[in-house]
Amino acid sequence: MSDTITPELVSLDAPLGTDKKDVIRALARLVAAEGRAEDAEALAADAIAREEKDETGLPGGIAIPHAKSAAVTQASLAFARLSPGVEFGAPDGAADLVFLIAAPADAAEAHLAVLSRLARSLMQDTFTSDLRAAATPEDVVRIVRAAIGEGEASAAPAAASTAAAAPIGAAGSTAATTVASDLQVEGRPARIVAVTSCATGIAHTFMAADALTAAGKEAGIDLVVEPQGSSGYQALPASVIDGADAVIFATDVDVREISRFAGKPVVRSGVKRGIEQPAQMIREAVAAVSNPNASRVSGAAAGGDASTSAASNLSWGAKIQRILLTGVSYMIPFVAGGGLLIALGFALGGFRVTDNAANVIIDNALWNLPTSDITSPFGPLGQYLGSVAFMIGSTSMSFLVAALAGYIAYAIADRPGIAPGFVAGAIAVTMSAGFIGGIVGGFLAGFIAWWLGRLPAPRWLRGLMPVVIIPLIGSIVASGLMILFLGRPIAALMALLTDGLTNLTESGAGLVAVGIILGLMMCFDLGGPINKVAYVFATTGLAAASTENTAPYLIMAAVMTAGMVPPLALAFASTVLARPLFTPVEHENGKAAWLLGASFISEGAIPFAAADPLRVIPASMVGGAITGALSMVFGVQSFAPHGGIFVLFAINPVWGFFVALLAGTVVSALLLVVLKKYARKSSTAPVPAAATATV
Repeated sequence: MSDTITPELVSLDAPLGTDKKDVIRALARLVAAEGRAEDAEALAADAIAREEKDETGLPGGIAIPHAKSAAVTQASLAFARLSPGVEFGAPDGAADLVFLIAAPADAAEAHLAVLSRLARSLMQDTFTSDLRAAATPEDVVRIVRAAIGEGEASAAPAAASTAAAAPIGAAGSTAATTVASDLQVEGRPARIVAVTSCATGIAHTFMAADALTAAGKEAGIDLVVEPQGSSGYQALPASVIDGADAVIFATDVDVREISRFAGKPVVRSGVKRGIEQPAQMIREAVAAVSNPNASRVSGAAAGGDASTSAASNLSWGAKIQRILLTGVSYMIPFVAGGGLLIALGFALGGFRVTDNAANVIIDNALWNLPTSDITSPFGPLGQYLGSVAFMIGSTSMSFLVAALAGYIAYAIADRPGIAPGFVAGAIAVTMSAGFIGGIVGGFLAGFIAWWLGRLPAPRWLRGLMPVVIIPLIGSIVASGLMILFLGRPIAALMALLTDGLTNLTESGAGLVAVGIILGLMMCFDLGGPINKVAYVFATTGLAAASTENTAPYLIMAAVMTAGMVPPLALAFASTVLARPLFTPVEHENGKAAWLLGASFISEGAIPFAAADPLRVIPASMVGGAITGALSMVFGVQSFAPHGGIFVLFAINPVWGFFVALLAGTVVSALLLVVLKKYARKSSTAPVPAAATATV
């Protein structure tokens, strides 16, 4: 760790272009030329994508484009001194000092700590003036290494106040008489705690922490900062938080363990405002202490009082997408575990195990096996064990809608929303409102719980709010609305949809149409909301499946096989069919995509789609539509909701499954190769966010 920067990674006063993207690409090429990145274009694309989310120009002629990238093999700093400067979005004009911070995707904590020290050094005037006066690349390397603690000399600036700081109000605070009156609370210096975090947790996080700390020191108040960076964070002691008058959140991502700050007046912004306007944020926080209408931290995480600018900066559509995907991601374990157990129950007990499974587990035991109505190919023992597996799996699946609603509410209102959400989801099942009712109930419960959490409450009541008051009132209101007004219309809509689907599946042409539609949905956004709608539709339908109603099994098979196509097609194309058309990083991603696709994890295709969406996504959709249609034509049924090739025992006929999957994979891969050869490359565009490793 003594060569984060070398003279070969420094460019002094050379023309690198008039656009910030050109500068980033030039610096990425320096990193790759030194063997520190496998692909300069991939590193540049990741840094530019980060730049498009939030520009990295800072006051004082500084820019710090940065990224964690799979292309990077060694944590590195590349530096350019530009003449003239280039616009990076700073409020005071162009930047002439540009650092590209390149971190591996799995960067070790020690590397991230070094990179964060650079960010803190940039807040020091002497550091930037030395860089502007440097005569050679070797001078730059010496200055930077001293600042970040590499080499013999170490001039790293003092760390921002962290949890190790003395409790607020301890001896040593500036006397109240030296503090401006508008920065006092009850005749003493104000006490403020702050949290800073950015999307990558490398640079802006620590620069904002240092800026706020310096501004607090200059103002003469007690201010302690908790930087939540990629290398981890040290939580502020409860005594520090309890003694604070107000909170500052200068964040671009969700605050971790936000419930610690519940009830405190809060000022929120993006992390860059913490760098550029720390003194103003401090004054706003102090003013909020005496303002009864000031915003307060409710403990919510992702929705309403998300407390973080990451949530507040998102559009309503993006917020709803994130909330919905949170609910789905927590629901998946119920579906996967329960569905596999149901499939195992069929395998052991036969396909008529559902007829009397409940009676078998109540009336029998391992030492008292059933003696009649044996439908298992493995005899009485198979009948009993199959019934046990089926009933456990069926019970797990019965929580599906309630879990979906509960964790949608959790995404909006944090833990106080879980109980009202679960209850509203259970009521949706009682009202036959299905998963649509669960989604509606979850949103209702979440927003009601969030609103209740924002109500001002006396200190003695605050402890009861999240554990008693909010769950009680939230459950009554959300579930009451479902029962009195919303449940029946939603149930009627679900019945209409079910009848329409049943009618389609009764004809060959209708089956093919359903397969094509589901295949297109599964491959459109690769784990995003449209993919999840198709998947949730299929999994919730399994609860109504039986030997007489096999349509849900057909739908589940079409969804699973189509969802396997994108990663398998990308793996086939990038590692076998046309390696020269893909980058070294994509070759590695392709190797991983083989296993991800075989396991039915569509997200394995996201790295490819993020880099080239206008060619990857259409090719994937064509293959998915073919697979979905063929799965229906061959009558493939899946009794398990997840698992891919690892649940072949729950798929029938297996030959139809493989033929449909192979056809879609080959077509998709061939079409992608044609598009890459003859269609113009698209610019990088965002792919809808996916839930964690689900479908």
